[in-house]
Amino acid sequence: MRLLLATLLLLFALAPVAARAQQSADPAVSTPKPASGTTTSTAYVLTNTDRIRIAVYQEEELSLIGRIDSQGRINLPLVGEVAIAGLKVAEAQQAIEKAYQDNRYLRSPRVTISVEEYSSREVSIQGQVRSPGRYPLPIEASMTILELVTRAGGFTDTAKGKSVRVTRVLPDGTKRTFDVDVDSLIKGRKNANVSDNSLILEAGDIIFVDERLI
Repeated sequence: MRLLLATLLLLFALAPVAARAQQSADPAVSTPKPASGTTTSTAYVLTNTDRIRIAVYQEEELSLIGRIDSQGRINLPLVGEVAIAGLKVAEAQQAIEKAYQDNRYLRSPRVTISVEEYSSREVSIQGQVRSPGRYPLPIEASMTILELVTRAGGFTDTAKGKSVRVTRVLPDGTKRTFDVDVDSLIKGRKNANVSDNSLILEAGDIIFVDERLI
């Protein structure tokens, strides 16, 4: 009886050791790592020289990190260059998905984009404002021309606020110039000169406030 009891006690003592040995022999379970890169708002507008991460779901060989070139394009595996500068992140994702679908490489691609490094986003305002110079744009928010004039200290007494000139370089390299009646905006009236979208500044915009004739 004592021998049987001693044997049972020995087996109980060895059981945890055996269990630990079995656990150590099991293959390690890998914990998924969080995706690197910053979380980017899908409303953020991509611009030239943004460094972005493109992830294609379950297509690791198509995922990449690259920089949008000076023409506003990104070079993708298989499909080549796709123009995405000037598009919101959500729109750029759709454009890349469409490129893979149209070329019949993927049937239902799912693309996500995050910005790894933002390009320098500045605008310049010169002429008849109290603090002319270069001003940074918010990273993932917009700035209107009226907000810029306010940040620049407002107009001088001789500013021609009814016709503020904005020069913008488009993604294809061409320039567009338009005038904005900022005086009307200050007074709360709708601007009849340009569309509402033109009142939102873009990186590289040059704003000039002329002097009015007295």
